[in-house]
Amino acid sequence: MRRGDLAWGTVPGLVRSAALRYGRREAVVDGRTRVPYAELGERVERAAAACIASGVRKGDRVAVWAPNTLDWIVCALGAVTAGAVLVPLNTRFKGTEAADVLRRSRARLLFVTGTFLGTSYVASLRRCGMELPDLEQVVVLADSAPQEYRTWKDFLAGGDGVGARQVRERAATVTADDPSDLVFTSGTTGRPKGAVITHAQTLRCYDLWSELAGLREGDRYLIVNPFFHTFGYKAGIIACLTRGATMIPQPVFNVETVLANIAAERISVLPGPPTLHRSLLDHPARARHDLSSLRLVVTGAAVVPLDLVERLRDELRVPTVLTAYGLSEASGIVTMCRRGDAPATVAATSGRAIPGTEVRVLAPPGEPGEVLVRGHNVMRGYFEDAEATARAITPDGWLRTGDVGVLDEAGNLRITDRIKDMFIVGGFNAYPAEIEQLLGRHPDVADVAVVGVPDERLGEVGKAYAVRRPGSTLTSADLIAWARREMANYKVPRHVEFMAGLPRNASGKVLKTELRARHGG
Repeated sequence: MRRGDLAWGTVPGLVRSAALRYGRREAVVDGRTRVPYAELGERVERAAAACIASGVRKGDRVAVWAPNTLDWIVCALGAVTAGAVLVPLNTRFKGTEAADVLRRSRARLLFVTGTFLGTSYVASLRRCGMELPDLEQVVVLADSAPQEYRTWKDFLAGGDGVGARQVRERAATVTADDPSDLVFTSGTTGRPKGAVITHAQTLRCYDLWSELAGLREGDRYLIVNPFFHTFGYKAGIIACLTRGATMIPQPVFNVETVLANIAAERISVLPGPPTLHRSLLDHPARARHDLSSLRLVVTGAAVVPLDLVERLRDELRVPTVLTAYGLSEASGIVTMCRRGDAPATVAATSGRAIPGTEVRVLAPPGEPGEVLVRGHNVMRGYFEDAEATARAITPDGWLRTGDVGVLDEAGNLRITDRIKDMFIVGGFNAYPAEIEQLLGRHPDVADVAVVGVPDERLGEVGKAYAVRRPGSTLTSADLIAWARREMANYKVPRHVEFMAGLPRNASGKVLKTELRARHGG
């Protein structure tokens, strides 16, 4: 198999190659705007010219704080083409959180959305009052901007004096080993840290992802996964560029919009967290939409409900359903199922190590232990944090993932939990993901998360936060009684609280810190 890093060298090299190879094919559909690959290449070069004109130097950090849109794609790829290191900011961040990442990454330029979901990001950033001495320019991706900021149109016009030759000369100074982006971890278990990933790692990993998933030219890919997350930017934008697939970015996860988009745009590829696919399957209006174009679904999380894969195949007739596992510190990809794997393998595991990498578990075969990974996908380190890097990567190159998993004889990895989420009930290790898997089999449970809470007698016990299926009258006592019949006593939650929906971050992970705080523990 060819290697993406050797084929294209850098992300700017990939963008240029895609513009030449797939020129007239549709690259991006954003509302009524339809942009072919050749035009996307021109737009990216124009954005790169504007970055150069505004003083961006090779290696400068440039941040993007905006939802999934064509503008995100153009400004991000433009900055990287100008030699900058991309810093995507979480759209769920408040001003203080965004300012913290901007300050720690020492970003010189920020592209920010105008108003999104009723929030002015500019106002939010100004209100936080944090000093940002390195931030020289803010470009608002809208038609108007406060006086000291620039509009997107004005910013682009500023680059009109920089020619295509100058842009390509700058892009040629970027090497495969240079950092391409700084991905800040989701922060579900602590303060976010910036993982440094290179151009070579990005291209090699997502050429592999595209190969293993079977992404192909002409595929129509609905990108609901947020661009600030590796699953959206790299398994989305970068993967599409490698194969000539069409990107249809969706700024907000809304099930009705997903259903409408699949039918109207004949979507063939729909990666996303299990919650996306579960809500699609359970939507009362599903039958009114033609979903027959779907051919590839890739999902993954700490736990994928066992019935989800079967339902996608049986009810939606999706021929290829794959599961994968990754984390920011390993370029977003560690293991992946292969096309042709048995349904049981896809449902119960996250597949095998991607080519050129190794995975091991610190436990006897078949037993749960911490997952370690080594290979070309492992980050260079945390940005300007040697201490945290030394804690995360062993001297012989193994990344400590902080996840608990089990390897089967074929090398398939099953993630059972986060080390930090495990709790101990009367001396027994309880893994929330395993308990969630079991509780998720109850016919009246639509969604569930389990955390450990203090208990005077046993030290800790499980508390389940559950979402009922529509029309259900399931009670706490009912679910606990059912759990006693289905699992070992120490795993049975002692408390159940029903919620309208679980708190999740924008990449679909349950915010267990919020659930613990809700209990007061």
